[in-house]
Amino acid sequence: MDKHVYELLNDQINKELYSAYLYMSFADYYEDEGLSGFANWYMIQAAEERDHALIFRKYLLDNGCSVKLKAIDQPDKTFSTYLEPLEAALEHEQYVTALINDIYGAAHDVKDYRTMKFLDWFIEEQLEEETNAEDMITKMKLFGTDAKALYDLDKEYQARAYSVPTPLAGE
Repeated sequence: MDKHVYELLNDQINKELYSAYLYMSFADYYEDEGLSGFANWYMIQAAEERDHALIFRKYLLDNGCSVKLKAIDQPDKTFSTYLEPLEAALEHEQYVTALINDIYGAAHDVKDYRTMKFLDWFIEEQLEEETNAEDMITKMKLFGTDAKALYDLDKEYQARAYSVPTPLAGE
C-alpha cells in the first residue's frame, strides 16, 4: 500500500474515535438537559463512529499493514441551546466527508482501486450522516421552541436502535 494512503487510513481511525468521543459529549449535554431521546441518538452515533474506526482498522490489517493508535483529543465544545450540538454535528460530518474524500483522492492518484472500492461505503455513509444532521437541524428549528413538539421529537429519537454497520456485520 502506498505510504501516504496508509497514513491517511491510519489517521482516520483516530478521527473516527474522536468522532465517537464528540458524540458522547453531545449525548451527555442532552442527558443533562433532560432530553434522553437526543442523548440516545448521539450514543448510537458514538457507537457507529467507533465501528467506523474498527472498519478502517480491519482494512489495514487485512492488507498487511500495522495499525498505529494515537491519543484521542478531548472534545472541547460547550453548548447553550439545543440547536448548537446539532449544528456542530453537521459541521463535523462535513469535515469527515472531506477527510474521506481526501483519502479517496490520494488512493486515486496512485491507482489504489482496492482502497477506492473500500471507501465507497464510507462515501454513501457520509451522505446519510449529513442528511440526518440537516434533518435534525430542520426539525429543531421547526419544533424546538414548542415544549410538546420537542417532547415528541425527543420520543422519536428515543426510538432509534443501534445496528451493526454492513462492513462489520459479517464479523
